Order: sequence, then C-alpha cells, then structure tokens
Amino acid sequence: MRKDVRILLVGEPNVGKTSLIMSLVSEEFPEVVPYRAEEITIPADVTPERVPTHIVDYSEAEQTDEQLFQEISKANVICIVYSVNNKKSIEKVTSHWIPLITENTDKDSRVPLILVGNKSDLVEHSSMETILPIMNQNSEIETCVECSAKNLKNISELFYYAQKAVLHPTGPLYCPEKKDMKPLCVKALTRIFKVSDLNNDGILNDNELNFFQRTCFNTPLEPQALEDVKNVVRKNLNDGVCDNGLTLKGFLFLHTLFIQRGRHETTWTVLRRFGYDDDLELNQDYLFPPLKIPPDCTTELNHNAYLFLQSVFDKHDKDRDCALSPDELKDLFDVFPYMPWGPDVNNTVCTNDQGWITYQGYLSQWTLTTYLDVQRCLEYLGYLGYSIIAEQESQASGITVTRDKRIDLQKKQTQRNVFRCNVFGDTGSGKSGFLQAFLGRNLMRQKTIREEHRSYYAISTTYVYGQEKYLLLHEVFPDFDYLSDADVACDIVCLVYDISNPYSFEYCAKVFKQYFMDSKTPCMMIAAKSDLPEIKQMYGFSPLEFCRRHKMPPPQSFTCNTAAAPSRDIYTKLTTMAMYPHARLRCMCTCNRCTFCLCQNFLNSELLQRTCKPSRPEELNLLAEDECWGHSVCGAGLCHVQSSAETTVIPSHLCYTLLNLGTYRAILTTHNIWLSYTKNLSCIYFLFFEGKLIVAKFILHFHSNVKFLFLASK
Repeated sequence: MRKDVRILLVGEPNVGKTSLIMSLVSEEFPEVVPYRAEEITIPADVTPERVPTHIVDYSEAEQTDEQLFQEISKANVICIVYSVNNKKSIEKVTSHWIPLITENTDKDSRVPLILVGNKSDLVEHSSMETILPIMNQNSEIETCVECSAKNLKNISELFYYAQKAVLHPTGPLYCPEKKDMKPLCVKALTRIFKVSDLNNDGILNDNELNFFQRTCFNTPLEPQALEDVKNVVRKNLNDGVCDNGLTLKGFLFLHTLFIQRGRHETTWTVLRRFGYDDDLELNQDYLFPPLKIPPDCTTELNHNAYLFLQSVFDKHDKDRDCALSPDELKDLFDVFPYMPWGPDVNNTVCTNDQGWITYQGYLSQWTLTTYLDVQRCLEYLGYLGYSIIAEQESQASGITVTRDKRIDLQKKQTQRNVFRCNVFGDTGSGKSGFLQAFLGRNLMRQKTIREEHRSYYAISTTYVYGQEKYLLLHEVFPDFDYLSDADVACDIVCLVYDISNPYSFEYCAKVFKQYFMDSKTPCMMIAAKSDLPEIKQMYGFSPLEFCRRHKMPPPQSFTCNTAAAPSRDIYTKLTTMAMYPHARLRCMCTCNRCTFCLCQNFLNSELLQRTCKPSRPEELNLLAEDECWGHSVCGAGLCHVQSSAETTVIPSHLCYTLLNLGTYRAILTTHNIWLSYTKNLSCIYFLFFEGKLIVAKFILHFHSNVKFLFLASK
C-alpha cells in the first residue's frame, strides 16, 4: 500500500476546484476565493484510510502547460471537475481533459480518474445520465461524485473516493465490460485460496475460514455470520459450497460480489495481506525481507521452518507414501509463478525406487537452497505463505544465521547442522559416483541418469553420535588453474582418485598442496573404484605415505559398484571431521586391531551395555595422544573419537585388581578389556593388545561436558 496519496484537481475555469478544497479544509464555503489554493496536506490520523493526503489545485491563469504536465505526472489520482449546470464543461471532460491526461501519463502506470460534478445546489436534476456513457467508454474512470462546495454536500466523500481510488483501485481487479474479475486477480485469489486450504481438500472449512478471517481482518467470523456468507454463495452458485465448506468457485464469487457492490477494499485487504502490490504482483519486500548475513556465516532453516515445510509435504502427499509423485509435486508448486525444481533435483537428493523425491529428500533440497541461496529460499517460502500460515513477521524468521566459523574453531564446538564438503578429483576419478552413492545409488542405478539431468550437488542426512546433521557434497569442476574462493571455501575437503589409473592421484596431491596444505580445513583422501585392481600411482610418494607426511587420515577405500546400496560409513566420517576440525581424525581405519577400533568396539560392546547401569547420558569427547599401536597405517598424532554411549559407574564385582590414581598397574589376563573404578567416580578402562597395555583414564565431570583423556603407555 502507498505511504501517501497525491490528489490533483483539474477542470475548466470557474467550475469550483478551489472552492471544493477550501470548503473541505475550513468546513464552510469561502466568501473570497483565490485563483488557486496552495497545496494542502491532510495528516494520516484524520483521513479514513490513515494515509497522508496531498491535495493540489490547478489554475489556468497562474500555471503554464508545462507545470500542469508535471503535476499530472506526479499525481496518484486526478479529479476532473465540471459544473453540472454548464454543458460545455461536461463536454470538455472527453474532448480535452481525458486525452490530455492520457498523453501525459505512462501507459503502463494507469492513473485513476474521478469525475466531480460541482454546483449541484444550482440545479434540481442530476448529470449522471450524461456522465454514465462517458464512464463506460473510459475504464480509467473510477467513479463520479456530484457535490456542492457551497452546501458542503459530498465534499468529504469526494476526497474519500479519490483516496480510495488510489489505495483500492478497481481497475486491476475488475472488468466492467465483462462484469467479471480480471485474470491476474483470479490468479492471485486462487493462490490465496490454495495457501489457506491447510489440508488441501479443495474446500475451506469453518476452521480454515476463521483462520483466513483472523489473518486478513484480525477478527474471527461469528458462527451465524459464517453461515450467512455460505448461504449467499449457495443461492447464487450451485457448486460454491461443498461439504459445508467454501470451494474455490465460491471464494472467487464472493470477491466478485464485493467488487460489484463497491467493497473492493475488502478484496484489496486480502490481496495485500498475502503480499500483492497494486499491479497484483507479489511485492519484492514481501518476497525478500531483509536478512543480514555477516562474512564466514552460513544460513540454515530453523525448527519452525522445518515444521512448516513438513506440513506442506503432508498436505500434498495424498497417498501417504512419504514421497511426492510428479503430480503431487506439481500440485505443491502450483502456488509458484514457475516450477522451481528441475529434473536435476532428483539426482541431488534421495528418491524412492520410482525416482520420486522422498520426505528426507524434500527437506534436504530445502536445506540445500537455504545454504547456497538464502534469497531464493526466502522467495520460495513467500510463495508458500510461510509468514501467514506460521504467523511470523516474515520469511526471515524461519532462517538461522550461524555464527562465524572462526568462533566455532576457537570454542572447539559448533552449533551448525549443515556441513559442506567440496569434492575434488581429476576427470574420471569417480567424483560423480561418490556423490550419487551418498544418495544410496549403486553403479547400476547411476548409469540410468541422463547427462542433462546430472547434478553437481548431493545432500542428505548423516548421524554423528546420535545427532542428525546434513552433509552437502559439491563436485568441483577439475580445472586446477581456476579454482574460485567458492570452490575452496568449505568445512571439509574430499580428494578422490582412481586406484586403477596411475596418474589420478597426482591431481589430488597438487590441489592439496596448492590450496589446503596450510589451511585449517580438514582433508580426506578417497581411494575410489576399490573393486578394481590397484595400480601404483605415478607420483613421488604413495597415497598412504603422502597422507602420513601431511598428517592426514589414511586413504579411504570406496566403491559404488555394489549389489546393494553403497556403504554410508565414509560419509559419517566426513561429517564428523567437519564437525570437529580442531581435532583431526588421524586414525580412521576399520581393522578392529588398533586403538581407535578397540575403543569404538568397547564403547558399543554388549559387556558395557549388559553390566553397566547408566547414571547419566552425556556426549563423550575422547582425545587420544601418542601412538596408535597394532596397525601399521595408523600414524602418530591426535585422534578424535566421539560416542553417544552413556556415562557409567562400574559395579565393584567386575574389578579384578586395585588401582591407585596416578599409578597404572594391572594383571595381564586373557581378556582384552578390563574394568575398574575408584571412590571418586573416576573410571579406568584397560585395553590389551599383543601384550601391550594401553590405559585409558576417563575422568567424569558431572557439572560440565564429559571430557576423556586417552593415555597410551607400554
């Protein structure tokens, strides 16, 4: 809605333009009338529509044609004043004033006109018979008002209608010739109906109508008033009411009736509440509310936004199969001016066996859009009516802006839920297969993907110690010389090489040394196509030795050439490294022999679950120092492990030896794992491998996060 209204009065000399303005201001007919009244501003608090109104007079004697043209171009509404007792002034309306205004206004921005018949006190008859044909021939004329400046008749009404013509114009809504709403108005109201139809059954029931009424007019309808509305529709339209609810046809009929009865402000109130401007386009301020995003911060959907999107999914998943068929997806996006998701989306997120986007895939795509292009996400949420249905100020309230990544590194913890992994690799190394495997597609399914539907992104959820996180994989185009800042900026780097191609690893090594060797971004090497025979890489170091030298985890074997869906373990490891970049995961093997594997197996062992009664659930952080023995590929350095196992107090009957804090002594037995406890609730876990004793001292802090220090000794 406009912030102010500018009204211009034009007409032949002596028709009473200035008298009308002065009578409105002083509320009495002026004895002395000047040639032209000065511009008058009426404050918002004394106007019916609560909008400041500027009233501008025109005098042929005091103003040039150029000044008149300028005033016409600035006016929001123009009142053409004629004298009801002067036929010549009426003829001038069509022969001079309407053509003059049309020539000096932009064709695309139509200015509404009000015909004002002044001096009605001088005649006993009405001029409406003469004026009606003029109104029918000129659609820009909103209405005609007969008034008298001398008797103050209809003076306030004149300026009210002029203000209303600007704030609630009839032209964009209704076609008088066809006696029906215009297509753009029908399209806008259809979207509003579908957004308000919360269960997508094609009718607005009493609850939905009341919610709609409260949303638009801040007050519910009384039960009797609601029935009266439906009865009006029933009397005029056979299929306007169904199952005691209002159908789309009935909804459109009501608004047609409002407009025909001169209550088009009702329709405009509804349209503006749902974001439409005077041209019946969604307002840019509605679609793109302000959202400040500092550098090094990312954007995510918050809980309320996910709940809203879940309700939208449930609303359109009519067969309740937790997937959206092409028809259901089309129905969901019917409130959009265009189809926002192309065929590539089906290769970006998880789908079912029929290739339909699943519930998880649906939320993943929204998460991806929010992360990569938050403005586009705000736009999409606007089309769905998020701020209205969720009763929020704007779509921006559904977005969380994460804190600076540097703060996460300093505090050694993160509140983010979406982590980006940029995937690098030479042509043919298996990057695309790696992305598609994350979505559960083996090589056979990947071969069915058409090249034009290929996606360079893949996103899905992973679980890191009981917490659901989103991992976003982005395949970077293999052009080593032209990597942009966006290609390099991520939470974790994945370097993919083909073990069957002797020249594949060289590209990964160069990318790492050029862009990531001195960065704080964790990196992982992926030995792709591990189902093929491994060939020695033509590089100065083997991939394993390269990783050792640069304190990276050993290369992770990977293949998507499997009968079932490929394993997701490697993606969990990637997410874990992205979540905890300050504690690099050096040991990531699955040998079941080294310290890392023994610890993981112990924390998940039946012995722990069967004999230890949990006293307090916590998320355990384990930091391991020194060497990881028992496995040759495990290099020296910091090893970070995390488990969702609950903290426990070990029963005394499991203790086979007494321990003194600070003195690590134990009796070697045939068991690999021994348990003991001390009086201050500090727990000691013993791990043995090939006669070597590895002692883990777990110190429980019940009033803070539980931290564990892994100490290794021979």
